[in-house]
Amino acid sequence: MPDVGWSPEHSRLRAQADAWRRAGRPAIVIEVLAHQGSTPREAGTRMLVSADQTEGTVGGGHLEWQAIAMARQALQEAPEPRAARHLTPWSHRFPLGPALGQCCGGVVELGFAPLDEQALAAWPAPRPRFHLELYGAGHVGQALIRILAGLDCTVRWIDARDQADGWPGQPDDAWLAALPPHITPVLSPEPADEVKDAPPGACHLVLTHRHDLDFAITEAILRRNDHHFAGLIGSQTKRARFFHRLAERGIPQTALDRLTCPIGLPNIAGKQPEVMAISIVAQLLAITPPAPLT
Repeated sequence: MPDVGWSPEHSRLRAQADAWRRAGRPAIVIEVLAHQGSTPREAGTRMLVSADQTEGTVGGGHLEWQAIAMARQALQEAPEPRAARHLTPWSHRFPLGPALGQCCGGVVELGFAPLDEQALAAWPAPRPRFHLELYGAGHVGQALIRILAGLDCTVRWIDARDQADGWPGQPDDAWLAALPPHITPVLSPEPADEVKDAPPGACHLVLTHRHDLDFAITEAILRRNDHHFAGLIGSQTKRARFFHRLAERGIPQTALDRLTCPIGLPNIAGKQPEVMAISIVAQLLAITPPAPLT
C-alpha cells in the first residue's frame, strides 16, 4: 500500500529544502503560522527563499513580495553565508487590507526560520486528502492520473490489460516508471480481487474497458460497503441495468444508494477524456475536505 503520509505539493517542497540544506545553500523557510478572516493560504503552508530563488508560495501578491524581501534582507545582513543558518527565527503579522492593500481583508502571521535541521524536523507531511482505488487505464483513466499526479492524495491504479497484449492506447513503461510515488500502478488479471486490499474509507472509481469487469469490481466494492465514495462510469441505461443485476445478486438497496453512476459533476458537460477527468476529480474534491497541514 502507498505511504499515506505522503503529499505531493509539500513533499516536493520539503525535498527541495533538504537538497538546499545538504548543499549548504543559505535560505529562509517562511511558514503561515496563523490566519484570521479571509486569507490566501492556510496555516502550515511553507515556501523557501534564497538570495536568488524561491520555491512554493504562501499566497502571492503583496504579502509574498514583502515576505520575500524580509527573508532576503535577513540573509544579506548575515555576517557570512554560513552564518545564515544561525539566524534567530522570528515572526511578523500582516494585516492584508490596511497594510498591504489586498482585498482578502484577513490577517496572516508568517514565521521566518533559517533552513536547517530544526526547520526540517518541524516540517510534517500532511495526510492525503483521499485515497483512490482507480480501476482502468484507458483514456479517461490516464487523464485522471495526469491530474492526480499533482494532488495531495494516494492512488492505486489497477488495470487488467498488459501492454504486451497489444491493447492500443495503454500507458507505456516509461510513463509508468515516471509516476510520482503517491501513485502505484497495479497490473492484475483479476481486478475485482484487488478490492479486498483497499483501505477502509477509500474512494473507488470503476472505468475499465469491459462491462463485465466493471460489474465484478462494483459488486465487490458494494459487498465490502466500507467505502467513502464509489463511482461507476456509464450512462443512465448502464446504471439501470447494473442496479437491477446487483439487486438480483443480493446487494441491498442501502448499498446501491451509495453507488454513484454516472460519475462527475452533472453541470460539467462533455465526453472528452480530459473534460470527464476534470469533472470527476472536482467531484472527489467536493466530498473530501483537505487534511490539516499541521
